[in-house]
Amino acid sequence: MEIKNPVILSISKVISNFFNPLVSLVIYFFYYSYKNYTWEEASKKFLPILLLLIIPIAIWIYKNVKNGNYTNMDVSNRKQRHSLYIFIIIATVIFLGVDFYLHKEMDWTIFMLCILLILMQVSNFFIKSSMHTSLNIYVAALFFAIEPVIGIFWFALSIIIGITRIILKRHTPKEVFSGASIAIFVSLIYLIMVKTIIF
Repeated sequence: MEIKNPVILSISKVISNFFNPLVSLVIYFFYYSYKNYTWEEASKKFLPILLLLIIPIAIWIYKNVKNGNYTNMDVSNRKQRHSLYIFIIIATVIFLGVDFYLHKEMDWTIFMLCILLILMQVSNFFIKSSMHTSLNIYVAALFFAIEPVIGIFWFALSIIIGITRIILKRHTPKEVFSGASIAIFVSLIYLIMVKTIIF
């Protein structure tokens, strides 16, 4: 069913653009830092995430769009996504190595993010699973581990985000469902790990 209502389309664009995976992850890391760290501790933890993950990924996408390798900032083309996933996975592994060297412990949040990205890359050979939906569901799980009410809210928000991706024709319902399924699987493992192993 095609939606032509300009108000719904505009609202969908705003939601979809604002809650892209990078922004959602940054919101989570800010909140987690606010709840658990002093300003100095937060800077030491968040700065590597910013320098090794967020900024390089944003620059990679921007440069590839500018050079014509990617059609748009969403990287909507399934074939184009292969190089994006490879870059993000490499950046994530580098971050995990640096973070382990600095803090002498595994960052399970980023480790499971890496697993999620690897599974999304595998699925991308068969179907263009929705990254917006997938990563926002994972962010919902991250929030749920520290603040269940926010986690439930973010999960509901993830469903809305998935719907906006369909409305904007960035994904089919099948692609949104595929991304959601992968994220729910990884998120449940993460939540079990948090409950039984990490804390």
